Amino acid sequence: MPITELLARNAELYGDKICLTEINPEQRKGREPAWRELALVETARNARYRKELTWRTFDEKANQFANLLAARGVRRGDKVGILLMNCIEWLPIYFGVLKSGAVAVPMNFRYSSDEIKYALDLAGISVLVLGPEFIDRMQAIKDDMPTVRSLFFVGDDCPDFAESYERLTAAQSQEAPDIRLTDDEDAAIYFSSGTTGFPKAILHSHRSLVVSCQVEQKHHGQAHDDIFLCIPPLYHTGAKMHWFGSLFTGGSAVLLRGIRPDWIIETVAGEGVSIVWLLVPWAQDILDAIESGDIKLADYDLSAWRLMHIGAQPVPPSLIRRWKKFFPHHEYDTNYGLTESIGPGAVHLGVENIHKVGAIGKAGYGWRTKIVDERGEAVKPGAVGELLLAGDGVMKCYYRDREATAATLKDGWLYTGDMAREDEDGFIFLVDRKKDVIITGGENIYPVQIEDFLRGHDKIKDAAVIGLADHRLGEIAAAIIEIKADMECGEEEIMHFCGQLPRYKRPRRIIFDHVPRNATGKIEKPRLRAKYCGESIVEQQIENAGGITPIPQGGVDEN
Repeated sequence: MPITELLARNAELYGDKICLTEINPEQRKGREPAWRELALVETARNARYRKELTWRTFDEKANQFANLLAARGVRRGDKVGILLMNCIEWLPIYFGVLKSGAVAVPMNFRYSSDEIKYALDLAGISVLVLGPEFIDRMQAIKDDMPTVRSLFFVGDDCPDFAESYERLTAAQSQEAPDIRLTDDEDAAIYFSSGTTGFPKAILHSHRSLVVSCQVEQKHHGQAHDDIFLCIPPLYHTGAKMHWFGSLFTGGSAVLLRGIRPDWIIETVAGEGVSIVWLLVPWAQDILDAIESGDIKLADYDLSAWRLMHIGAQPVPPSLIRRWKKFFPHHEYDTNYGLTESIGPGAVHLGVENIHKVGAIGKAGYGWRTKIVDERGEAVKPGAVGELLLAGDGVMKCYYRDREATAATLKDGWLYTGDMAREDEDGFIFLVDRKKDVIITGGENIYPVQIEDFLRGHDKIKDAAVIGLADHRLGEIAAAIIEIKADMECGEEEIMHFCGQLPRYKRPRRIIFDHVPRNATGKIEKPRLRAKYCGESIVEQQIENAGGITPIPQGGVDEN
């Protein structure tokens, strides 16, 4: 069943139900009514702050965009790029592309002009939908996009090199185009986070998308009356595939444009949110705000909130212990997956297994896992090896990259590049990225283990561990430490704390700096390696420990 049929079903069964609400706190102007009144008070002042969409209107807007694409000569298999910040138009545009038989190509909002051009050329994008945040970047390349035939602009003040999405779609029929889709047809291309240069294009079928709907609902028991809070960027598989649980059940979701802790808590209370997916930094920020008194939980009605889950990165057990202290009645889950495995859910902990916090869990619904050595043979329980995945949600290929596809898909298994181990109960623990393993004096050091340990220090907000060249040991572990606001901590205190670790795991360098993370919460280690690649730079940073040096903008995301 193509995923577009789920949208059409929801429009028929739940046409008048609000399915999407966009909240943009930065758009608030002047005095606003109390938060609990917002659902009841509709004023022109609030129109840009809070927008709503019913399932019927969602479906109609998707049909209109599909018909616009057909009118512009877009045919089955053509590629349509989406370069938008989260907004209420995002998902209807995505489904309009799918309904037209074309392939949706969401793009990272952090892309530079060069990266945008690279993605356009690699995917062969013929139509691009963009928002106002990207005008300057598009200006730089608008005359060098040989495959792009049409540019549609979402927002006011359409630039002269594009056409108005709103004006053009309004003139199209709201009836669904007569295009029959199959499960095996190409549906979407997602780009990897780009760990070693420009990102790879990952091709998925309609079957993959439907699998992600089923997995999400199965894992988190999403019901029709659940309300899901979506904060991460929709271009990423994580955010969209978690929202697919709402699509599967005909439930509601809130798109929050902002990550401030008070905005998150206010939205949960004001909208009656029951499920929230957070990234590790956001959960830490919420806990910090509660502990500092900036957020007083007694001021909010959070009774509807039943589940908090985290994915996209390793989760420090200390974080969940802190979370349960303030939210003892919350169910908790963690999810693991790759863009190559249609995002989250290939492995998941399960809300009934909170006693195993620290593990990523077991094979998800409909998935299989295996941990192998360098020869591709299964390792014994407790031994570290590479994690493999198999299931209907695995990508079709790396688009236009046969060599990379052959290296990643072997004998029906997806080689993840993640090092993991399995305990005696069958729970999988993520150890680190295969390429991030530090070999010091012949010993393997897995940075994630040290990072989790360091985050257990009361004064440490975040930590990242990278390998630095050493003439004697080959590599040494360097810890980049970000201290919590209004706290002081020196190298001697960190080194004393690390005395609890085995000697070979203790960082040999301590660097006090900001820990950069990408839009999905992953540590941007390539940027850290680029910054601290020279010994003289490292020595200077050690000498000046305590000073915070901003990380330069740009660079490549960590996968």
